[in-house]
Amino acid sequence: MTAMDVPTPNGDLSVYQASPEGAGPWPGVVVIHDAVGMSHDVRNQADWLAGAGYLAVAPDLFRGGHRIACLVKFLRDASQPLSDVDAVRSWLADRDDCTGAVGVMGFCLGGGFALMLAPGHGFAAASVNYGPLPKNAERALAGSCPIVGSYGARDRQLRGAAGKLTRALDVNGVPHDIKEYPEVGHAFLNDHDRSDLPGPFRLMMKLPTMRFHAPSAEDARARILDFFGSHLR
Repeated sequence: MTAMDVPTPNGDLSVYQASPEGAGPWPGVVVIHDAVGMSHDVRNQADWLAGAGYLAVAPDLFRGGHRIACLVKFLRDASQPLSDVDAVRSWLADRDDCTGAVGVMGFCLGGGFALMLAPGHGFAAASVNYGPLPKNAERALAGSCPIVGSYGARDRQLRGAAGKLTRALDVNGVPHDIKEYPEVGHAFLNDHDRSDLPGPFRLMMKLPTMRFHAPSAEDARARILDFFGSHLR
């Protein structure tokens, strides 16, 4: 488990890398953080994937900048973070310890980016966790790689998103496993350390619809690994 820099068209990008034990090569996964940015949680997600046999790399798409400023910038124009992830995918696929098959996994903001990256960016599979859908989803997701998605029925921000995503993928014939969990809202897969959360985020994470939920997270992780096992190995 180590931190390093990856060259991108936008300059060097700091990433956290987690590798499985033993000799590779292994399939890779790019892990995209949520609005909190680089955190203990996203590192833990990468470590979990490494423990399951994947070469996991989590880029700091905020590049150490101010969260709110970066979020506003990304909402206006997502070209830089998508370009950064493309560069990380290429760097990962070219490594001697990677098989060349690379998936992407994202949470919230990162889940939205994972959906944008599913068509036409060279990923073999995408794990989308409560990611907002693109406009005109049926058209935007044409030609996507296989997608496993997890949403919460109590997520007020993304009400009905699981059903809409399922219909869009059905129309396009994209292999998928989309599930809505009845007991949870947003962020149920993210178990954030309070030290990573600024004041507004700490208040949000106290809401019943914004909490980590271990049983649902366990089920979602099992589905992700099963799906990645089918499409990345």
